[in-house]
Order: sequence, then structure tokens, then C-alpha cells
Amino acid sequence: MTNPLTIDIWSDVQCPWCYIGKRRFETALDAFYSSHPQVDVRIVFHSFELSPDTPPNFVGSPLDYLVSRKGLSEQQVLDMFDNVTALALQEGLEYHLAEAKQVNTRKAHELLHYALKEGKQNLVKEALLRAYFTESRNVASLEELVSIAEECGLDGHSVRQSLEAGEFSAAVTNDEQQAQALGITGVPFFVLAGKYGISGAQPVEVFSQALEQVYDEQN
Repeated sequence: MTNPLTIDIWSDVQCPWCYIGKRRFETALDAFYSSHPQVDVRIVFHSFELSPDTPPNFVGSPLDYLVSRKGLSEQQVLDMFDNVTALALQEGLEYHLAEAKQVNTRKAHELLHYALKEGKQNLVKEALLRAYFTESRNVASLEELVSIAEECGLDGHSVRQSLEAGEFSAAVTNDEQQAQALGITGVPFFVLAGKYGISGAQPVEVFSQALEQVYDEQN
């Protein structure tokens, strides 16, 4: 393959299916690399705010948010949590949704664009997902975002300046407009080689088949 294989992924850092989908895709990608070690695969994460209506100063859990703002019953939400937590565990992911902090994720997406510029986007994406689902950290807090960035080897001072200035706010908006143009209404959403779309946290086999199909067509 002479050209890199680009994978564009729209997702949010407080979307439980996005973390599951990321891990399943990575499992498929590892197998793909084993068969095609010469292929240069480039992954870019794009912004999609699952709950953009979350106020910046919202104090509460995802349970509070879904009950108060989405009209679901507490039991409905708890059942959803139990189901997705069990599925996450099958992928080696530990969810603590009862302790998670519902936030507005826009600044986290700005950090991901900063990390893309620095060549560390996947590392920061993983750290943000782990921070939200496993470590119960506030991924809307400037201090937490700077701390997470530093843990990933980024310069904290530069990150703070970027986030305070909204350096990548327009990039977040552009991602979301692109998602709308593509008809993306839910995440995760994967676009392979700019033309094949896969919606949702599909089984590993679905991702594997898609990767092989794209490879065959480009070779």
C-alpha cells in the first residue's frame, strides 16, 4: 500500500460505547497489523459532543443528568449502566459510572486537537477515557485537563495557554459540522479510507472485515 490508510473516528470522551468501540477496533487493528505489518495506518479522532447541552457548571453524575434532563427513570438508567459496564468489562475496561462526573466535554475535545498537533492524540484520548470512566476525574476541569496532558508527556504550560485561549475551539466546531454533513447522529462512528462508514461499537469481526476490504481495494 503506497498511501497511508486513514481512519477517522468521531467520538466523545464521556460516551461509554466509544471506549468499548475504541478497544474493539484496536483488537481488530492489532490482528490487521500482524497480517500486514507494512501498512501505515493513521488514526484521527474527531470531536462529537454527546451532551453539548450540559451546562459548564453542572454538578452531578450521569445518573442525575439522564434523569433530570432526558426524562429517564432512575431504574432505566441503572439498568443501562449495568449492561454497558458488563460489556466494557469483557473488553478489559473498568467502568465506575455511579462515581463519574457528568460534564461539558468541549474543552476535552480542544485538548485532543492540541494533542493531534503534537502527535500524541491517541495517548491523550485513552487517558481522557480512562480518567472519565475508571478514575472518576472531572474532564471539564482545566486543572485536570492540564494534569492529564502532562501525564501524557505534553507541556502543561502550553496546554493551559491553548485551552484558556480557545485555540482549537473552531476545530471542534468544524469536526461537528463535518459530522452533521456526513449524517452522523451517534457515536462512535468510524470512517475508513474516507469512504466506508461503520456506526457503533461493532464486534471485532466487523472491523476486521472492513480493514481487509479496504486493504484489498487499495492493493
